[in-house]
Amino acid sequence: MEPLTLVIATVVLGAGTFALRFAGPVLRAKMTLSPKAERLMTISAVVLLAALVAVAALTEGHGFAGIARPAGVLVGGVLAWRKAPFVAVVIAAAATAALLRLAGVP
Repeated sequence: MEPLTLVIATVVLGAGTFALRFAGPVLRAKMTLSPKAERLMTISAVVLLAALVAVAALTEGHGFAGIARPAGVLVGGVLAWRKAPFVAVVIAAAATAALLRLAGVP
C-alpha cells in the first residue's frame, strides 16, 4: 500500500472517530430515550463485554484454549467480584494459569 493511501485512511478514520465521540454528548442533550431503551443499552454493553471476555478466555486461534486459561480467568473474575485489589486479581489469575500449565494441564 502506498504511504499516501495510509495517511488518507488514518486521517479519515481519525475524523470519523472524533465525529462519533463528539456526537455523543451533543446528541445526548438533544435526545431523550425511554427508560426501557436506556436499560437495554446498559445491558447490551455488559453482554458485549462478557462475550469478549468469553472469546478471549476460551479460544486460541481457531480452537479451544484448554483448561488453564479459563481457570485463571475464573479465579480473576471471582476475586474481582469480591473486590480484591486489581494487582492481586491479575497475579492470582496469572499464577493459576501458570501453575496449571506447569502441572501439565493444557
